[in-house]
Amino acid sequence: MDPMVPEVACHPADDGSAGAGHAGSGRHTEPVEPEGSMRAPAVLLVGYNGANNTGAEALLQADIADLRAVLGPDARLTVPTLNEAKLRRYLQPGPTLRIAPVPPVFPAAVRRLVREHDLVVLVEGSAYMDTWTPALLWYFLWATRCAAQAGRPCLAYAVDAGRLNRLDRWLTRREASRTELIVTRAQAAAERLRSWGVTAPVTATADNAFTFEPDPAGAAWLRASWPEGAGAVGLALVDFSRFPVVVRPWGRRGDRYRWPYYFAHSPARRRASRALAEGYAALADRIVARHGRPVALIGMEELDEPLTRAVQERMRHGARARVFSSREHDASRMTTLLRSLDLLVTSRYHAAVLSMAAAVPQVAVGHDLRLVSLYEELGLAGELFVRGGATPETFSAVTERVERLLADPAPVRAALREGHRVHAAAARRNRELLRAFALRHGWGEPAWAA
Repeated sequence: MDPMVPEVACHPADDGSAGAGHAGSGRHTEPVEPEGSMRAPAVLLVGYNGANNTGAEALLQADIADLRAVLGPDARLTVPTLNEAKLRRYLQPGPTLRIAPVPPVFPAAVRRLVREHDLVVLVEGSAYMDTWTPALLWYFLWATRCAAQAGRPCLAYAVDAGRLNRLDRWLTRREASRTELIVTRAQAAAERLRSWGVTAPVTATADNAFTFEPDPAGAAWLRASWPEGAGAVGLALVDFSRFPVVVRPWGRRGDRYRWPYYFAHSPARRRASRALAEGYAALADRIVARHGRPVALIGMEELDEPLTRAVQERMRHGARARVFSSREHDASRMTTLLRSLDLLVTSRYHAAVLSMAAAVPQVAVGHDLRLVSLYEELGLAGELFVRGGATPETFSAVTERVERLLADPAPVRAALREGHRVHAAAARRNRELLRAFALRHGWGEPAWAA
């Protein structure tokens, strides 16, 4: 670990190694002042913003709250996005908060933005993985490279690392090593980075969404909008067959995310997508018919909504199910919904995280390393994690766990309650690391003086 960054006690698994304020809409082109200046810094927050993704939204708001607490209300924050309209749904620009649209082909725009700012912070949880698309990884690595070339400090803030192909491991080793400090949200992620040869200082804490708190008014909204939802079971679904999103010059209109990015497509993938919808529809019908419980079909990202609606359409008891999409509801309302559930089946990492404050019993169905890493830290991976797939074996395993949790939720609730306590404490240390990082560069105040 860099001796200038004090080592902070993290999650017990760590081996000891190394709410929102509001950035301005006018373009910032003045030169960066020397470190040590009392001028409030300009900070570039590089993440997956403007995609109607509940987890990214909760993370961004928690990260902005940390930056305001450390750097003060005058710090000028800029949030790049591919979709300004979607980002404005929950983030309004002002004198100290700027939304910066970037084009799908991003290198020139990112380089310019980096040069206009004093500090670059990577704020996307799924930073060092190519599960969803290699293009996102390249985006984060390019921002890191531009920061190093421009002499700007770069901090990766409570991020994750997952599976990478050989080329992307090599790129990550080369470019992530330029980062001044990498804070991971799991010890397993820190170990992966080191195993790839990343030489930047790395320390593990927990996901910053553990500090996110929803608007208390959300409880009244939920009661009014879904009065029949008491005792609900939630299914937070992902259509794994559509990923990874690939870069190509052309493709089918129906597969286009935004040019030049296209969802994976083949007859086998379409069959897998149908099988996934049918399997979850059967599970939801069983929950309604056998247990008399309503079902919340949860789209944590707008991209998940087609699968939730396909499940409802295939259900015999579809009238007892309700679709909740991040396209319609912000992170505060989605979190309120998650914490109201009696049981959650999730393929979304942040559905697990955001529900944990209420110790909602849960089963994870995962196709990458994020959920299994979280469940390993909770000591529940062997019991409640199911490897994802649209197969009878997968749905049999999920159904068995659902039945067991509905019959006896108390032991898992206790484990989740303790897990949340540990992870929330570790997440609060993110701010301490951010403060130490900022002080090193002459920004902010020590905690005792703040």
